[in-house]
Amino acid sequence: MRPDVLVIGGGITGLMAAIRLAEGGARVAVVDAGQNAGTWANAGSLHVQMQSRFIRMYPDQVPRLEAALPLYAAAAREWARLEAEVGAFELVTNGGLMLAEGADQMAFLTAKARREEARGLRVEMLDRAALDRIAPWLGPQITGAELCRDEGKMNPLLANARIRDRALALGVEIRRDRIAGVEVHATHVTAHGAARHDGTEAVIAAAWGAGGLTAPLGLPLPTRAEPLHMNITEAARPLIGHLVQHAERSITLKQLGAGQIVIGGGWPALGRGPSTPPAVRAESFLGNVALAARLVPGIGSLRVIRTWAGMNTTTDGASIIGRVPGHPRVVMAVPGDAGYTLGPLVARMAAGVLTGGQGTEHDPAPYSPARFAG
Repeated sequence: MRPDVLVIGGGITGLMAAIRLAEGGARVAVVDAGQNAGTWANAGSLHVQMQSRFIRMYPDQVPRLEAALPLYAAAAREWARLEAEVGAFELVTNGGLMLAEGADQMAFLTAKARREEARGLRVEMLDRAALDRIAPWLGPQITGAELCRDEGKMNPLLANARIRDRALALGVEIRRDRIAGVEVHATHVTAHGAARHDGTEAVIAAAWGAGGLTAPLGLPLPTRAEPLHMNITEAARPLIGHLVQHAERSITLKQLGAGQIVIGGGWPALGRGPSTPPAVRAESFLGNVALAARLVPGIGSLRVIRTWAGMNTTTDGASIIGRVPGHPRVVMAVPGDAGYTLGPLVARMAAGVLTGGQGTEHDPAPYSPARFAG
């Protein structure tokens, strides 16, 4: 039978949209290319505060990101509800530290914290003495930090497995195919890949691939693939209790429950086209782990046991949620920056668009794809 909803894209957003729709009684099929480059390569950071890396690289998009900060705080709460639903995946919400080295960086963080506090985030500035009480393992050059209490971390391998199991338990069908085009008919939507896939309605949750699918529908989206680099070390004694970032340098640090330390934060990887996962770059590997060891000297002797690359998705600084103008059978579900963080909440909102607003208190109107139409 033709599914009620065809979800294009089987990452965190697509699977969670399928789950929410199936919970409401819909027959759902997810079509995914099976490329290990997005959700399945994610490092598990729960981002809420504005990342300094984003502010440096995309200054024109910062106003839209800043306006969406309440959505990020809500997304962190959504992850806590999700863990209660599907089972533990090492979610820890002790907060996130953005480190400063010197007065200029402290001033930058102080100004940023004021803006974030005005948007409802739980942030505070810590001098070195206050920082030593919660993170004495930091290098001596760190002068202070911004603490965002809304942030956290998780084990994405566990989270992804539990979410997939939940989808399958609800009867969601998962198909392997790379969708190259979408047609909208009077009674249904057709997605074309190696096979034909029909659904009465469709959700496009294809992240950086969404723009190529919607352009023929009159909706050019600025979705772009950004290949990034990550590392994980051997297990160490419990040390790092927070998500760690930096006011000026690209870095994220977090420790998993079994002791491994995941190091990432925006160092570039080598893109190899839309059908091949990105490749690691030696200079990113060396620079990333060297910076991590300088910020947290106690991890400098650990061995890196794996390094890999994945795809981040950039848009215009905000999520894209809602019906495609002129094609109401198609709903967009593309998170903004930090898409893994936003994925479950964006999925709930997109499912709510299809079901008439049921299941979410967040208005998708500010994130409508209509802003790109025409």
